[in-house]
Amino acid sequence: MTTIDRQYCLTLDKTDALADLRSEFKLPAGMIYLDGNSLGAQPKVAFQRAQQVIEEEWGMDLIKSWNKAGWFDLPSRLGNLLAPLIGADQEEVVITDSTSINLFKAIAAALQIQSQKADASTRKVIITERSNFPTDIYMAEGLTKWLDRGYRLHLVDSPEELSSAINQDTALVMLTHVNYRSGYLHDMTKVTAIAHAQGALCLWDLAHSAGAVEVNLHQANADFAVGCCYKYLNGGPGAPAFIWVPKRHQADFHHPLTGWWGHAAPFAMQASFNVTPDIRRALCGTQPIVSLAMIESGLQIFAQTSMSAVRQKSLGLTDLFIQLVETRCAQHQLALVTPRGHAQRGSHVSFTHAHAYAVIQALIERGVVGDYREPGIMRFGFTPLYTSYTEVWDAVEILRDTLDTQSYDANIQRNAVT
Repeated sequence: MTTIDRQYCLTLDKTDALADLRSEFKLPAGMIYLDGNSLGAQPKVAFQRAQQVIEEEWGMDLIKSWNKAGWFDLPSRLGNLLAPLIGADQEEVVITDSTSINLFKAIAAALQIQSQKADASTRKVIITERSNFPTDIYMAEGLTKWLDRGYRLHLVDSPEELSSAINQDTALVMLTHVNYRSGYLHDMTKVTAIAHAQGALCLWDLAHSAGAVEVNLHQANADFAVGCCYKYLNGGPGAPAFIWVPKRHQADFHHPLTGWWGHAAPFAMQASFNVTPDIRRALCGTQPIVSLAMIESGLQIFAQTSMSAVRQKSLGLTDLFIQLVETRCAQHQLALVTPRGHAQRGSHVSFTHAHAYAVIQALIERGVVGDYREPGIMRFGFTPLYTSYTEVWDAVEILRDTLDTQSYDANIQRNAVT
């Protein structure tokens, strides 16, 4: 039987095929960063890229850069770089706006498509999980209220409820592929097939999937997808998000945010909207070029590996973390929230604890950065491009010592961002 100790973890790091990619990132000394599922680390080349955009493209060439530096085509060019990571084809992805805004567009487009069907009068339900990321629920809720056409939101309390909840009244199934809180990974192909069998469309939020787990949108026959670029894709805080519309849906993809960048001829300055025939119809207004440009720095790193290699290491890191926490912290009241099975697990691991927020803050003070999510969940993200196996060992040892010594303030005042 293999003895799992720090030396064993060092050996894993020596044979890690992705180990060299760690040097591509700026990682503070003395910090074990286990929050890449919330905000990815900075690629070292991002600073140089930012300087280039600000000093040269903006500072010297000014408005000429819309053409000279390719600013106008940046949403599509970056979308094409991202496409292979999520199983999309070229000219099916644009990087633009926020995840929330892209959700709004995709929900609106899906409902518009469904409204053209013969059974439109009864197909009025949007299904999602109660545990879905709140903004996903809020956007669907807000849109149904403003449309005022009889649409309603149905929240299920577990993945097992989906098959019975989806029926001929369902217009759209909207799910986050990897649950932000628990790390539960949906079977995209299975759920999409269930939705399609009932005539529903399927929209996937890939915020906790893209860059961490293998995704093949075409193989799953999904309808639409969105996701952010600032987590595992390492695009920087508040980086623009992405939206995927397969070619089979593009001609029917219409949404109410008809800004000029989605116009067939934006600089014709026409008085009425004429939608472009391609994926750029998912764009809205003028793009935030500086933050958009940073995304390429993260995407370029993925070109040095494969998503299958990323996924293999993700499972290795999370397997190790779960095993170490449950053995070395066994005397403490920790409960695993994340599924053990590989087929149901994303790339973060969550445990509950009675003083979860206080423990997380104590860990951060000691250089182990995770985060807290309600109710009572300590969440630890594992980014295969830069997280090492030895860091997993060291993080669990600091967690064990923190719990053993109770060196946390159970009455600590919470920060605005947890």
